[in-house]
Amino acid sequence: MTVTVRPAVAGDADAVAGIWYSGWRDGHLGHVPDELVAFRTEESFGTRAAQRVADTTVALVGDEVAGFVIVVGDEVEQVYVSRDHRGSGVAGTLLTEAERQVNANGHKEAWLAVATGNARARRFYERSGWSDGGEFDYPAAVEGGTVPVPCHRYVKPV
Repeated sequence: MTVTVRPAVAGDADAVAGIWYSGWRDGHLGHVPDELVAFRTEESFGTRAAQRVADTTVALVGDEVAGFVIVVGDEVEQVYVSRDHRGSGVAGTLLTEAERQVNANGHKEAWLAVATGNARARRFYERSGWSDGGEFDYPAAVEGGTVPVPCHRYVKPV
């Protein structure tokens, strides 16, 4: 299976939103405050995906969007893979690309936040050479402010 990455275009937003919504629910329900879950409606992911196209890189398997990353500065803000492509290497390809982008942005270390209870993601990052830098409350952006989410800050030299 060949995975290619490219910058997202507006036409990718619907596919990104679908992957983001289902992946977010898989990794976060039961691990984030109910207040945040109330804000994270299916519609909200469509809106956010459309707004974030410029920061998004997609992974393609054939012509299908199989996953995406969003990188801002030194933060790998989002990493999601569709259910059909989990365990296929798409996530590793995306994470490598995200690390490359952080370095290209002029940073020597990348970081990302993982919800404390998201054990699957934490194992993936650790297998990928990331280190757990400790607990902190991530200020998840919502309409009208932020919601603090108990997370671990993972870091990796790039």
